[in-house]
Amino acid sequence: MKKRVAFHTLGCKLNFAETSTIARSFPEELFERVSVDSHADIFVINTCSVTDAADRKCRQTVRKIIHQNPGAFIAVVGCYAQLRPEEAASIEGVDLVLGTNEKFDIAVYADNLNKRVTPEIHSCEAIDSEAFMSSWSAGDRTRSFLKVQDGCDYHCSYCTVPKARGRSRNPRISEIADEAREIVTSGVKEIVLTGVNVGDFGKSTGENLEELLKTLVKTEGLARLRLSSVEPNLLTDSIIELISAEPVLMPHIHMPLQSGNDKLLGLMRRRYTSGLFSERVARIRQLIPLAGIGADVIVGFPGETETDYEETYRFLEELPLSYLHVFSFSPRPGTPAADMTQQKLIKLSESRRTLFMRSASGTTHNVLFEKSSHNGFLSGLTENYIRTVVPYRKDLPGTIREVRLTSLRDDSAMNGVLVEAL
Repeated sequence: MKKRVAFHTLGCKLNFAETSTIARSFPEELFERVSVDSHADIFVINTCSVTDAADRKCRQTVRKIIHQNPGAFIAVVGCYAQLRPEEAASIEGVDLVLGTNEKFDIAVYADNLNKRVTPEIHSCEAIDSEAFMSSWSAGDRTRSFLKVQDGCDYHCSYCTVPKARGRSRNPRISEIADEAREIVTSGVKEIVLTGVNVGDFGKSTGENLEELLKTLVKTEGLARLRLSSVEPNLLTDSIIELISAEPVLMPHIHMPLQSGNDKLLGLMRRRYTSGLFSERVARIRQLIPLAGIGADVIVGFPGETETDYEETYRFLEELPLSYLHVFSFSPRPGTPAADMTQQKLIKLSESRRTLFMRSASGTTHNVLFEKSSHNGFLSGLTENYIRTVVPYRKDLPGTIREVRLTSLRDDSAMNGVLVEAL
């Protein structure tokens, strides 16, 4: 009888790609994959440790799953397991702890996934391997997240990712091209390139991101190619020009800003100034007027004053961004309270997103519809990342259709009408 195995992912899109790869390592003849909400014999929880809040969420999620499935085998894997293996193992009911490299070897334990009296830990104290574990998501989306880079050499003062993921590294372009062809052959219409620092691609192979993009857009059958987050200092004019000229590349760019105050950027050890970030946004808008442009912002970084925060707010208020991802810095001694200022930026993000979508009303876009419907409606994403909703039709899931955007909804999406139905 097959054992039932469920997977739960916390954190970034890179983790989702890796969870999908881990799931494929479980032989289908021995295991049946089920929803994390179902009763399962085995749970694999792929964790995040980017902030203290992420750590807390990991612990809460693990305890919840154990409470709901007291007899199941529990494997905690990934970044939290890498950085805090003993802490993960101390949660009553956890059986196996695997770090960021070891998690790909979970199939080694497939013959003995029975409850342990003492949790088993396999987690490196430090990652110094040059090995790259290829990953992509499959089976549950119309899009596939393809891992093209791992690790980071930046060592920003607030970030634990280099400790959890190791040095920046990547496979050769030819290997990624082979993976892209395999993904497209499976029926996926859109590939999203993901990694810890995607803009740093090529550091370990003497190649670069622009070369990768130029190769992948030639993939036969690939309808869409989308970049995940790219550091502003690594987003070159030539990459922006390529996105503007190449129909397969989606006009959607997300850049981490973190602060609009140069003093704070220095304390964070970021590798750019607010001026450079502003230049990148202006260049994108010049070449791709309707592009979706997003940014990350950290509120409450140690040493941030009210004046510093107001400078960031004014900086963002003047930028033609489409949306913001706002994060409150994990509490530290001397860190100013950030709740109210975070809400102010969130409201700015909502107003920018509303303005961006309102400007798109009446325009026509190609929408890639997802495979799942909800309450008689189906949603998908435009090229520039506007979620669009239309009435469900059984021939729409997984297809790209021309849609005219009509009106804003209350759920940060837009209503649309199929052009063929007009």
